[in-house]
Amino acid sequence: MTPGAPYRWDDEAAIRAFVGGIGFGLLCATDGDRIHAVHLPLVWLDETRIGLHVHRANPIARYLDGREALIVVTGPDAYVSPDWYGEPDRVPTWNYVAAELRGPMRALDAAETAAHLDALSHEQERRLAPKPAWTRGKMTDGLFDRMLAGLIGFAMRVDAMRGTAKLGQDKSPAARAGVADALDALGKGDMAGLMRAGRP
Repeated sequence: MTPGAPYRWDDEAAIRAFVGGIGFGLLCATDGDRIHAVHLPLVWLDETRIGLHVHRANPIARYLDGREALIVVTGPDAYVSPDWYGEPDRVPTWNYVAAELRGPMRALDAAETAAHLDALSHEQERRLAPKPAWTRGKMTDGLFDRMLAGLIGFAMRVDAMRGTAKLGQDKSPAARAGVADALDALGKGDMAGLMRAGRP
C-alpha cells in the first residue's frame, strides 16, 4: 500500500516514541543481489541513533557495517469491511500504523554492544514494574561475556524517518465511528482507539 496524503505521519517525536514503545522491528539490507531481513529488538541510543544486535552467524551481519539499511516497525492493524462505514459504495481496506527508519549502520565494539544490551533490557524491564528488574548481574559469572561473543551490535544513524497512520482520516466522523465500534466488538480495541483519536 502506498499511503496517500491523509495518512502521512510527519511528527518525528511521535514516531520515535512509537518505535521505542514497540521496541521490535524488521531490519532489511541488501548485498546487491539479494535482500536480507531479520526481526529483532530495538532501543534508542539517543535522539538520532537506534541500537540493535544480530547473531554473528546471521547472513545479514555481513551486509550492515558502513552500509545503508531500513528498519520497519509496525503497530496495530485491522481489516476494514465496507459494511461498517454505514455509507454506500465503499470498498474493503486495511488500516495500520507503521514507521520506516533509514540510515547508515555502524558495528559496535564489545563494550558498546554490552551497553546496548543493558539499555535494551533496562527499557523492557522498567515496563514490568513493580517486578524487580532483571540485570545481567543475576547471571553466572562469565556467562554473559561468552554469550556476547556470539553477537554483533549495530547502531543506525537515522537519516530519514517516515510514518504512516492509515486510520480512515478521509472518511466522515460517523463512518470512522462505525468502523471503530465494529473493531471494538472484534477485540481490536487498539485500532479502534486510534481511529477515534485520528492519530497515533
